[in-house]
Amino acid sequence: MTILITGATGFIGSFICEEAVKRGFNTFAAIRKTSSLKYISDERIHKIELNLGSKEQLVEALGKQQFDYVVHAAGATKCIDKADFFRINTDGTKNLIDAVRETQPQLKRFVFISSLSIFGAIREQQPYEPIKEQDTPQPNTAYGESKLLAEQYLRQQEGFPYVILRPTGVYGPREKDYLMMFDSIRKHIDFAVGYKPQVITFIYVTDVVQAVFLALEKDVVGRAYFLSDGKNYSSTDFSDLIIKELNAKCVLRLKAPLAVLKLITTVGDYYGRMTHRMTVLNRDKYNILSQRNWMCDITPACKELGYMPTVLLPEGVRLTAQSLH
Repeated sequence: MTILITGATGFIGSFICEEAVKRGFNTFAAIRKTSSLKYISDERIHKIELNLGSKEQLVEALGKQQFDYVVHAAGATKCIDKADFFRINTDGTKNLIDAVRETQPQLKRFVFISSLSIFGAIREQQPYEPIKEQDTPQPNTAYGESKLLAEQYLRQQEGFPYVILRPTGVYGPREKDYLMMFDSIRKHIDFAVGYKPQVITFIYVTDVVQAVFLALEKDVVGRAYFLSDGKNYSSTDFSDLIIKELNAKCVLRLKAPLAVLKLITTVGDYYGRMTHRMTVLNRDKYNILSQRNWMCDITPACKELGYMPTVLLPEGVRLTAQSLH
């Protein structure tokens, strides 16, 4: 079986590539000229240069090889210009779908890695309830909106064998945003925002990979599934586990009101636009950090795909901390 993985040089995509090789797939990793091949150096992984910004170039490149499966894990999570989210995440996905439909008549499955962020800050009245697939998406970030538009386009494709996966916060080795938390605690500072209770959810990267291959194997198409480790946590739960695994001493816990975070991220947005440099603290990040309810219902994924989380947060934090040594 032959599989194409976009975003293969990135965090989630590189783990999908590794698993595909382990399972004996004829594995093709989509790359760009500027891509680092650090995590896909295995000689069994074929490299194919794809430009998601051009349907015509995609048709030309994909027409040279037949694929049984396509996993679309490419995408932008941070952009200086809001329009780039839509150029990369929405238009890039549309171009890929169109090119695959034109060149891959025997395709068995197209798996799209979307995000829980397409739903935005909903069900925020206490006591919180899990976000369900029947809820109406109300994305409050450009990232979430761009992913939602990509999902909507995919759903319009009649007779196309797609499955959508919507993971919550994905963490593990090679991920950068959550590793900032590890770095902060290593420097003896634990920073949190907002005084209203927050429930957050996580999924370790290998459980996302598990769900991807279940979506390839199961006789289910035209569905979208939330993914998490099935548990709910507070920000303190997360930081306590990091403190334990790093054996950090004398950690100063700071909690700031959301108004302070809003000011910082507004300045960050302005700085990024003026300097054309990516900033971690921007308006999208404010909306993400200020969201209080990240619970989601993974029951459909468990029942229909056979998904079963294998790495809960304590184990995942331990494995992530080990990778830092």
